[in-house]
Amino acid sequence: MEAWAVFPNHYHFVAHSPKQASDGAESLRVFLADLHQHSASWVNVLDKCEGRKVWHNFRDTRLTYQRSYLARLNYVHQNAVKHGIVNMANQYSWCSAAWFEQVASPAMIHTIYSFKMDKVNVPDDFPI
Repeated sequence: MEAWAVFPNHYHFVAHSPKQASDGAESLRVFLADLHQHSASWVNVLDKCEGRKVWHNFRDTRLTYQRSYLARLNYVHQNAVKHGIVNMANQYSWCSAAWFEQVASPAMIHTIYSFKMDKVNVPDDFPI
């Protein structure tokens, strides 16, 4: 997992799939199915709504260009700002931005945060 942002009604994340050809990106589908099953069960226990459908769909994109990958990292980190929840990405607790800023080099932070996100094509019309 490289970047994540979780909201009440959707989430974004960037992850690497295994390099083994036998696993490949298909293993991410297995991971997501497991994540959705366990997190939905957990949320339904918290809300006392057993059996409710929590996750309705997902979209995945295979990133093959480094510039697209770096722009997506920035997009995911900045998503809480985009939705008007916080002024600075690192202020949102359910996002990897603060963690990223603690572990990455200043040069890497500057590089990723400098990538424009206006051409990132991610359906994200979810009112929060």
